Amino acid sequence: MRIGVVSDTHLPRFGGRLPKALMDGLREARVELILHAGDLTELLVIDQLETIAPVEAVTGNNDGPAVRERYPRSRLLHLGGFRLGLVHGDGKGSRTVDRALRTFTELDAAEIICFGHSHIPLLEWRGATLVVNPGSPTDKRRQPRYSYATIDLQPGGIQPRHHFFDDRAA
Repeated sequence: MRIGVVSDTHLPRFGGRLPKALMDGLREARVELILHAGDLTELLVIDQLETIAPVEAVTGNNDGPAVRERYPRSRLLHLGGFRLGLVHGDGKGSRTVDRALRTFTELDAAEIICFGHSHIPLLEWRGATLVVNPGSPTDKRRQPRYSYATIDLQPGGIQPRHHFFDDRAA
């Protein structure tokens, strides 16, 4: 199973459409599911992503009322034989990655945790847990490029990958 991972799209602040590079990349990768780790801002993001694949999402600190009514703050998904935690990662104290990890206790431990908030791409193993921040496809902040991620879930393991691009034009 191949999933796409995005976060921090902040639409319509950064335009009314998701970048062409993101949409084309997810289509070409033939993702079966797209995860959004919060800060959609408005539901129009979901409408656009669902033209490619079904979407699972969580809310972030910048999401509007319609998004907050539809999606939880965090969720644990069972995908391709793996437990995957999805959370935005905002909050007080410590680093974003540490807040994301704390969301999923030993009781509902996840083998993969996808999060956002910092807009900083990250693929890192923390013990037996893969933590993934896809970065942002619309607001790179101080990062050199825009980004998103894909994760291949196979019986033999997990294959994560960042995808970077320079132009956020729709």
